[in-house]
Amino acid sequence: MRQPLSMMSKVLADFSASAATAGFIAVVTGYTSSLALMVQAGRNAGLDEHQIGSWVWAISVAMGLTAIALTFRYRMPVVVAWSTPGAALLVTSLSGVSYPEAIGAFVATGLLLTLTGLFRPLAELVRQLPSSIAAALLAGILFSIGVELFRAVEDQTGLVLAMLALFFLTRRYRPVLAVPVALLAGCTLAWFNGLVVWPPIDWTLVRPIWTTPEFSFSAMTSIALPLYVVAMASQNLPGLAVLRADGYEPPPAPLIATTGLASLIFAPFGSHGVNLAAISAALCTGPGAHADTKRRYPAALVFGVLAIGVGCFAVALTAVFMALPHALVMSVAGLALLGSIGNGLAQSMGDHDRREAALVTFMVTASGVSLFSIGSAFWGLVAGLAVLLLARPPNH
Repeated sequence: MRQPLSMMSKVLADFSASAATAGFIAVVTGYTSSLALMVQAGRNAGLDEHQIGSWVWAISVAMGLTAIALTFRYRMPVVVAWSTPGAALLVTSLSGVSYPEAIGAFVATGLLLTLTGLFRPLAELVRQLPSSIAAALLAGILFSIGVELFRAVEDQTGLVLAMLALFFLTRRYRPVLAVPVALLAGCTLAWFNGLVVWPPIDWTLVRPIWTTPEFSFSAMTSIALPLYVVAMASQNLPGLAVLRADGYEPPPAPLIATTGLASLIFAPFGSHGVNLAAISAALCTGPGAHADTKRRYPAALVFGVLAIGVGCFAVALTAVFMALPHALVMSVAGLALLGSIGNGLAQSMGDHDRREAALVTFMVTASGVSLFSIGSAFWGLVAGLAVLLLARPPNH
């Protein structure tokens, strides 16, 4: 009993207002940036607010528990989040499969992530995927959501333009608050213009809904494989890089395996997978959390506790987002993804020798083409690798 008490006293001694603030901002940024994508994906799949609420609960509790466990274990701020690009992928791909098949794909993704952490050869295979192709795949997945921001101008011109202006103005001074400010402004304008009709909000605790997984080839190729590639290329690897950049030495295998196992366990309740965070992590690993690197880990603990708390009231949160106008929801999602799309395009086009292959990957993925009931993300990856192989010089 003495050891847990000494551990808690150590945490309390290392706790600071700056760490608590960093953890809080990381939660606010994470949810306002991409919860809209999950709500829209659920809408497209025909899910009701309780099913979407179970999804949000599962992913929130999974990332909260995992963040707390890993942070305690390694005494470093390990922030775990859902894959925002993965949520963007689901906006277009969930409508093509049944929900139990989507759950089966989530289970498969969690299994692949777990195996990646347990078996080094699989992790090495993922690293062999050219970074330009992975970046192009990411940009292509996000592009179809990003352009919705500008299509929304046709429906709600004043609302969307005001959100755009405030987003870029806030970004000049406090980039981390740009999306929350745009969301708050959009909600305020929508309210005063009578665009929002709030439903009765149920503040009772979420009752998780179990969905028995079903497995299909189309769901594996359209959802599971792209989710896995995106989680590794755009989340786990950058997440490890963020920790290293701020002076930590994270052990990759156990971190990836643990997040994969959490994804696997919570998948039947709707979680599409959790992984190491990158943007949210930077808020908790940097000097803004604390000047001393050894006293930054409480920020990740605060993040984990708040994420679990948000997840417990996910149905109420989901109902609020579902009451917002479609143009507002898609605008928030598009604004949140601008940076990721830009980074993906820049990285994918930066490698001159692989530029054509990356461009084909991006174009096929962004096109939304579906062949043999298999979505465009898979075909974009296949097309890019095929061009890379065909265009390789004879002496290589």
